[in-house]
Amino acid sequence: MKKIIYLFLILALPLSAFAQTASNVVAAQVGNTIEITYDLDQPAQVTLLLSLNGGATYSPTPKALTGDVGMNIQPGHKKIIWNLFSDDHNWEIERARFKVVALNMNKEFYLGRISFKMIYVEGGTFTMGATSEQGRGTDKDEKPAHQVTLSDYYIGQTEVTQGLWEEIMGDVPLKKYNGSKYPVAVVSWEECQKFIDKLNRAFASQLSGKRFALPTEAQWEYAARGGKKSKGYKYSGSNTVGSVAWYKDNSDQLSHPVGVKTANELDIYDMSGNVWEWCQDWYGSYSSNPQTNPKGASSGSDRVMRGGSEINDAKACRVSFRNYEAPESHYSNIGLRLVIQ
Repeated sequence: MKKIIYLFLILALPLSAFAQTASNVVAAQVGNTIEITYDLDQPAQVTLLLSLNGGATYSPTPKALTGDVGMNIQPGHKKIIWNLFSDDHNWEIERARFKVVALNMNKEFYLGRISFKMIYVEGGTFTMGATSEQGRGTDKDEKPAHQVTLSDYYIGQTEVTQGLWEEIMGDVPLKKYNGSKYPVAVVSWEECQKFIDKLNRAFASQLSGKRFALPTEAQWEYAARGGKKSKGYKYSGSNTVGSVAWYKDNSDQLSHPVGVKTANELDIYDMSGNVWEWCQDWYGSYSSNPQTNPKGASSGSDRVMRGGSEINDAKACRVSFRNYEAPESHYSNIGLRLVIQ
């Protein structure tokens, strides 16, 4: 027979060293359930562990859980509810201890003096292309707007910096700005592939079978729009271009250190403005058909670029605006952003 767990004390439990994003964990019995509340300040994968011996050891998550537990739990004051009588185990105990383990969904990498963060993007379905908030001045190649479904992936919080490029490649193509936190530029699509190949070899042991790559055009636009947290902005993170982008009217025609402007809904910087960003896709026309994890045209002569740059006007900084260049092209306002997939 299952016995109700009586909690004689409300439990405020410390977290492990790997759980830096949750705090104020409290457990209390409410009728036939246990309610565990906690605060979360970053998106995380949240797991509830149970101890039957006063905290000496912890077992895996109880099964009959509802509420804020699982993948990609968003920041805020959260609650997990454990329904004791719905669980298929006999809990012959009078006291319990709980631990909330909140693992940061994002990934941080270190190489020499450089670190860079990859932001977890939960997959979903969105409308790609000339949606209504993009205004009347959309171009023909942004149409038709069409439905795209993407799997989960990671994308760079910032554009690849001169510092990271130099750590991997040994030099910097553009030394004009002489700063490790500036976006690398004057890199062709072909040179980006060489950089990514070396980067994958450098971090092979940390990637668990996945790999760095350039984003597909769909991955780029979904992240720029804010993914599942999108607020429907015209630019990446705002309807006011100057708050999120270095562009022609505020940049003095120069790129700037990454991560200075306001981040978008996913805490990603500079997806509007600063430098153009190469995508993996060949440039081609859109189809009106719904697509899942599209990879663009099967062939072509040009590769897609996205995001606008320091010398472009606001129109080019819109999240649906498309541009393209030959893969061997080098320009002082073209760089890259990474994904893990």
